[in-house]
Amino acid sequence: MNRIGTALLVSATLLVAAGCGDEVVQSHFDGGTVERKPVEQVDAGTDAAPPKVTFQESEFTESNRSRDPFRSYASVFAQEAKTQVKSQRKVVLDKYSLDELKLIGIVTRVHPAKAMLVDPNGKGYVVQPGQFVGRPEVVQSANQDTTFEVNWRVDRIRPTDIVLVREDPSNPDVPTATRVIPLRPKGEEQTTGEQ
Repeated sequence: MNRIGTALLVSATLLVAAGCGDEVVQSHFDGGTVERKPVEQVDAGTDAAPPKVTFQESEFTESNRSRDPFRSYASVFAQEAKTQVKSQRKVVLDKYSLDELKLIGIVTRVHPAKAMLVDPNGKGYVVQPGQFVGRPEVVQSANQDTTFEVNWRVDRIRPTDIVLVREDPSNPDVPTATRVIPLRPKGEEQTTGEQ
């Protein structure tokens, strides 16, 4: 063994021996004599007893400083999951309602037909039949235990407008809601060049 290994082994042995008994062993390497002193003599220089710790009732109640480490948070996560409904389908312009969107262009001579919607920031998005558009509405089922999202779907693109439909899966007997977004809102039809 080299010197460093021997020194580490001796140090480890002394640390283990010091932690095993009531006596602290101090050694002086002066020819092999070992002097032993009891713990009381080693700590005799410090007269003060450890400070007394007092607890108050507020320290045993749950607060931001003191939380129960064994408390179950499953019910909190279940409530958050009920309130935060995330759509599992791809929705175009899901941050905006249909009232905030503007139809600015239609291409009908291609299959499938395409239309361009613009958000309030001026960014355009191309949509086609079958895509879901706009901010969803959260609906509760008839027995009030399930919530789900209902989105508008592009049903048809006509030369002057697009037709959107919304179906309620919890009430299949109810007819689908229909919404039409015109290319030119009322009042803008004949304003180009004529006076």
